[in-house]
Order: sequence, then C-alpha cells, then structure tokens
Amino acid sequence: MIDPQLLRENPDIVRRSQESRGASVAVVEDAIEAETARRAAIAEYERLRAEQNAFGKQVAAAPKDQKAALVAQAQQLAAAVKSAQQVSTDADRRFTTTIRSVPNVVLDGVPPGGENDYVVLREVGERPTFDFEARDHLALAEGFDAIDMARGAKVSGARFYFLKGIGARLELALMNLGLDRALAAGFTPVIPPTLVKPEIMEGTGFLGEHADEIYYLQADDLYLVGTSEVPLAGLHADEILDVSAGPIRYAGWSTCYRREAGSYGKDTRGIIRVHQFNKLEMYVYTTADQAEAEHQRLLGWQEGMLQSLGLSYRVIDVAAGDLGTSAARKFDVEAWVPTQGAYRELTSTSNCTTFQARRLGIRHRGEDGTEPVATLNGTLATTRWLVAILETHQQEDGSVLIPEALRPYLGGLEVIRPGAAR
Repeated sequence: MIDPQLLRENPDIVRRSQESRGASVAVVEDAIEAETARRAAIAEYERLRAEQNAFGKQVAAAPKDQKAALVAQAQQLAAAVKSAQQVSTDADRRFTTTIRSVPNVVLDGVPPGGENDYVVLREVGERPTFDFEARDHLALAEGFDAIDMARGAKVSGARFYFLKGIGARLELALMNLGLDRALAAGFTPVIPPTLVKPEIMEGTGFLGEHADEIYYLQADDLYLVGTSEVPLAGLHADEILDVSAGPIRYAGWSTCYRREAGSYGKDTRGIIRVHQFNKLEMYVYTTADQAEAEHQRLLGWQEGMLQSLGLSYRVIDVAAGDLGTSAARKFDVEAWVPTQGAYRELTSTSNCTTFQARRLGIRHRGEDGTEPVATLNGTLATTRWLVAILETHQQEDGSVLIPEALRPYLGGLEVIRPGAAR
C-alpha cells in the first residue's frame, strides 16, 4: 500500500498520481478522512486508557468507605475504554481497507493517460524483411511438429497446446540461457510454489481490477499464479532483510496460469495469448533509494537477452493508466513480429517501490529503525518469445536459423528444418 505519511503530508502527490492514472481522486479523500478518523479514535482510546490507569491507582489508595463508589465509576470507565477500543479497531480496519484501494503512486516522468499513451524510448535492431511470403510462428512450428494446438485443445480446451520435440527443446534452451545470464548477474535461482494463499496474492496487488485473470481453487482457498513474482514476493513476508550489502535478487522459474478473461477473439492463433506458459522471472528486494537504478539494470538484462537472440525490439515507458496496481513505473520491451507487422510485448519490468513490501510486512534496518524495502520484477524469458524467434529467423524453405546464443543449449544445432521432429 502507499505510505500513510505521504497521504498525510503530501496528499496532492497522491491526487496527481490518481489523475495521471485516470483513476478516482475521490478515493484519496476517502483515505484522508479514514486516516483522520483512525488517528482521532486511537487518541481517544489512549486518553481513556490513561485515565483508567490513573483512576485505578486512585481506587487502590482510597479509604474503604469510598471504594464502593469508586469501583462503580471504574466499571463505567472500563466500559468506556472497551467501547473506545472497538471504535479504534473499526476505524483502523476501515482505514486499512480504504488505503489499500489506492494504487501505487506513479513516479515522476511516467507518461499520463491510458493504454495508447505510452512513450517509445528507443527502437533497437533492424526489422526483418523477406523476399518471400513469411510464415507465422504456428505454420513454421507445425512444419517441424514443434507445437500442437489441436491436441492441446482436445486435452485441456482452447488456448492450451503441446510443445513437442524441438519446440520443447527451444523453450528449455531459452530458459537456460536466461538462467545463466541471471546467475552471472548475481541472482539466486528458485523454483517456487505455483499455488499461493489469498493474503500473498492480495499482498502483491493482483486481487484488484485484474482479479478476473487469476485461477482460483475454491475448495483449497488457493490461487494459481500468473507469475513467480507472487510467491517470490511472499517468500520474505513479515521478515526483516539485510540489504546493506546490496540487492537480494531471485530468478524464479515456474509454470504460470492466466484466465485471459476478456480476450475472446484476440490472438486465437498460436501461442501468443494462452492459459499456461513457462517463465523466468527476476525479483529484487532493495532499498527505496536504489530502486530506480535497479530498475534500469533489470531493463538492461532484458535488452541483452533480446539482442543476443537477434530480435528487433522497442522499449516503451508505459502510461500511468496502463500500470498495474503495484507498479510505480513499468517498461515494456516489445519485439517485432513480422507476420503481424507490429511490435508485441515479450517482457516487462516494474518498479513497485515500497508498495508490496508495506502490504506484506517486508522491512530492512535503516538509519531510523526498520523501514519497508522496495521490490522490483522483470521477465527474462517466457514461452511467447518463441513467436518472435521463429518468425524473425525463418528461411524461404520453412527452416529456422537458431540464434547463436541458443546453440550451446541445443547441442550445437544451427538450423531447424521442416520434417525434423526432434
């Protein structure tokens, strides 16, 4: 959640953030009102408690003939204290609920507006062109039996698939390349749980406006994760971390699940928009003053991966209204997909500042005591990357050149040829 001190001392910053997101400013006023009521209720409860303690000492020291009357007064005071405690508890609960409905405060420089108001920061690499009719990723993959959508639908329904033979090997090669890059950058590899408790999912900010994207197992009261960001955020819930020596970095390799609610009719061909995929996710704990620099490092590692795979891409600064609840800034990296004639998102990285850590109780020791850490996330490899790799490196005969960076993970294989199932 946002910093209550910021809400008290600089509410205009929160208001401007809401305006930039195109979100309700009224919720800020509700939070301010709830905070005022909470502080007043706490003050009244503490005043009555102090009065009760003082009166208790007076009763203890009173002569016997006065005790009966004083005890009656003490009972009335105890009832008032109990009532004030309940009022304080209710006010605190209302404040917590209200402030948790306010999304993270966007950072300076984030473009205002909605989905189409992003700012292109740079374009890198030449867009591939062909002197033949390019095939899309599914046509290419079916040529060497790498993706089977029909049998995926037979087994699990629409938007499921089998990766087979060289398709499975390509994904594993991509993930292992990403993992090696992550290890070199000081990340600790993690294979996390993919089912999490509601308080962990809620703590990361995923049970807000996009809750309909998440699979929920009602009988077990558990959620399937759409990214290992969620369990990696929960890994240190209610802990005090030592980040004095630098950021704590994890690379989570997991299967991910998304309902793709509201995407009916969109990207129905191939593996661009599916319900299940694998992903290597970077997740970082650091100090608030180091978060923006770490964000640039995450972006750099992502760009390094795309460059090594020979992909043409662009980096966009996502507009405030298109940020998730937890993100204060997000960069998307979009690769050029030749058959669509468009850039499509392959990866993103978000600076969540102290928003998730406040919800999950993750702190570090600062100069003035404990304070929330900052958290960041960014994808280093995922199944969707196969779309751009296959289409970018295709040849006229339906074969695909393997990017040099992936060849060591494929036994030195240089070309995938039609009819080659393994």
